Amino acid sequence: MPPNPSRATIVATILAAGKGTRMRSRLVKVLHPFLGRPMVLHLVDAAFRAGVDRVVSVVGHQAAEVESAVAGAFRGWNLGFAHQTEQRGTGHAVASALSELGDAGTVLVIYGDTPLLRSQTLAQLLTAHRKEGHAMTVATFRAADPTGYGRIVRDASGDRILRIVEHADATPEERQINEVNAGICAIRRDLLEPALARLEPHNKQGELYLTDVVELLATSGEHVAAYTIADPVEASGINTRAQLATLEEIALQRMRLTWMDRGVSMQDPGSIRIDAEVDIGEDTLLGPNVQLLGKTRIGHGCRIDAGALLDGCELGDFVHIKAYSVAAGSRLATGAEIGPFAHLRPGTELGEKAKVGNFVETKMAKIAAHAKASHLSYLGDCEIGRDVNIGAGTITCNYDGVDKHKTIIEDEVFIGSDTQLVAPVRVGRRATIGAGTTVTRDVPEGSLVVTRSEARTILGYYDRHRLPRLEKKRAQRAAAKAERAASIAAATPETNADKEGT
Repeated sequence: MPPNPSRATIVATILAAGKGTRMRSRLVKVLHPFLGRPMVLHLVDAAFRAGVDRVVSVVGHQAAEVESAVAGAFRGWNLGFAHQTEQRGTGHAVASALSELGDAGTVLVIYGDTPLLRSQTLAQLLTAHRKEGHAMTVATFRAADPTGYGRIVRDASGDRILRIVEHADATPEERQINEVNAGICAIRRDLLEPALARLEPHNKQGELYLTDVVELLATSGEHVAAYTIADPVEASGINTRAQLATLEEIALQRMRLTWMDRGVSMQDPGSIRIDAEVDIGEDTLLGPNVQLLGKTRIGHGCRIDAGALLDGCELGDFVHIKAYSVAAGSRLATGAEIGPFAHLRPGTELGEKAKVGNFVETKMAKIAAHAKASHLSYLGDCEIGRDVNIGAGTITCNYDGVDKHKTIIEDEVFIGSDTQLVAPVRVGRRATIGAGTTVTRDVPEGSLVVTRSEARTILGYYDRHRLPRLEKKRAQRAAAKAERAASIAAATPETNADKEGT
């Protein structure tokens, strides 16, 4: 997003240096997936959508991995990275980013573990901050249980914030305050650096708190204001895997409602998963337990039946994905149809109204318009032309134990059932391959290829061979049954009635 020359530059600083020990993970917290992408990316996206000109991420633990994730997702955007090699508090983290702020007039500070934060909220906070010309604007909300939050201490008029007191440092009276710090603030750049230089670790944790900047500015006569967040859940941070699951479900509920408002129908919406970067066309129907992952794009009027999973796929209009099919990295043109129980692996491309049926697996397969493989086939590393029919049990034998090879089937070919195409091989246009054939050489256009051994008929085979074996088995079973019955009778005690013969 290019800077707006009509106003001073706004730089967002995202605090993403912490490890997140309560996640109990080898992966740094801000890289844990949230709706299909690392949670820190949600904050970068929200900041740019709110109108900031540059985003600076403060990194520490697994710095290279965090930088790579952000830079890869926002290639070409105005990004910066600051290293906080030693975690000494939020004030120290922001101070680490000063050299990356450039000519910023306003600095927006947000945390990398609050993925529910919306761009609209950030934009409104920035508007209020700049319109009123405040030195600093702090996002706050009223908490039913303020335990653990920094308390907002206001002046007698209630107009200005005097200080923010962390829960651990608050007096019993201050702990009764239910207005708390949401962890987001906007501050004038010219006031930020001198205030950070004055920070001292006057707290039980021995850290430099960004929240202490509030008191430093207030005692200097600067106006520190509050911006009340309408929905406090936006400010919720993630510290544990349980919190991650809880907030992700909230995000999913919002996502489902958004898509239904845009014309997407859902059966059992609560069972459907939709990642953040998915796009769905109007009049699409999603069945129960559907999962739409990654950067999946779905056209208009599609139908995705129960249990289907699409990851990074592109679907044209009126595509039908039948129940319990799986597709990844695949492209399906208008009217294509797969499943049920089909598996499209990466590199699969289906033309208009092509069909891949039940228990068919594809990989790096380009299947042209109106071609069909209705059941029980493996099609890997192949190109299949228009109007081709692939019979049940067909296999493109693409791997020789060392290398992969390609099979090319030209237009209007008919492949009979139980055919093996040993690549590299080409089947010419309008050729026919008889059922049970193993194709090892190129097939000329319009020809028929059949490889079958001559059938032999042996008369009387049942009476001479099968029947004697069956009768022997029946006799063995009868003898075993009689032996078991005799053993049971011998083990049963005689009753008086037995002895008297009655």
